[in-house]
Amino acid sequence: MADNIQQVYVIQGRILRDYADLHTVLAQLPLRVTVLPFLTTEDEVIARTRDAVALVVASSPVGRKVMSALENLKVVLRTGVGYDVIDIPAATELGVVAVNIPDLWVREVANHTMGLLLAWNRKLIAQDRDVHAGSWSPGIPGAWTGSVYGETVGIVGLGNIGSAFARRAAAFEAKIIAHDPYVEDAHFKALGVERVSLEALAERADYVSVHTPLNAETHHLINEAFLRRMKPTAMLINTARGPVVDEQALARALTAKQLAGAALDVWEREPVPGDSPLLRMDNVIATPHAAYYSTSAVARIPRRCGEELVRALTGQQPLNVINPEVYAPGAARRGGDLPTL
Repeated sequence: MADNIQQVYVIQGRILRDYADLHTVLAQLPLRVTVLPFLTTEDEVIARTRDAVALVVASSPVGRKVMSALENLKVVLRTGVGYDVIDIPAATELGVVAVNIPDLWVREVANHTMGLLLAWNRKLIAQDRDVHAGSWSPGIPGAWTGSVYGETVGIVGLGNIGSAFARRAAAFEAKIIAHDPYVEDAHFKALGVERVSLEALAERADYVSVHTPLNAETHHLINEAFLRRMKPTAMLINTARGPVVDEQALARALTAKQLAGAALDVWEREPVPGDSPLLRMDNVIATPHAAYYSTSAVARIPRRCGEELVRALTGQQPLNVINPEVYAPGAARRGGDLPTL
């Protein structure tokens, strides 16, 4: 039986997690689970996981080079919502099932986004610093303070998280507009959200919040042209993926007062370099890619990953397949299914 045991590798992210629950779930299959530290390059991934039947990754890259080298690889599972670390076209071409866990921290990210909007609108960080320093000046610092209610919140990307944020912003009596060419009109209508073009969103919104995946289409979607259209009193929030926003263009736009401020949880490079001009700006709120976090949400990751691996490796279709084409009739998926013990 030992000869039939196959290998699953869990590659930790920059923050270490306890994957005991994943071990428990996978105990029903003839699998050996090895947890590895964060690996930064594809060559490192190949060297440490060459016999993998499945990979569980947080931030390590799994591109065509990895999937071609790992000839037994059947499944790549990303431990969260975004899957830009996986080359999805290559996975589909090679018959590798790609899976993510898109619903674990929808509420956490939506809450963090709303928190950033309110923190910027109410200038909470500046007020806190002033009071701690002994200053007492009732009122909100700055030339302009919006009311939120009656103002316009523009959402770029109306998926799970964008929709959850729309509900929260609507509860503050804001007008909600959104741009997402891949979401049906019925969903916009159900949320009470007005569908607009990307250009109209930039021009009308008092608060722009980004909730798109990162891919070739969305890379630098928020660019110089978009920022030039924004109101000088508006602010930008990004809790999606850093490279969706052109940070150099954002820094220039803020310097030129084309918009009033920004709140960023995600960055083009992470950790964000200490010499980033955005970190020197008082009108930029910075958080360290933490929007997803709550103790309860993070605790559910290992079990959810294990359950999806069981499905994928025993011939069932996982709940959240990124590349469903591999399950189309006649499509070739790598390898056979595993028996349960």
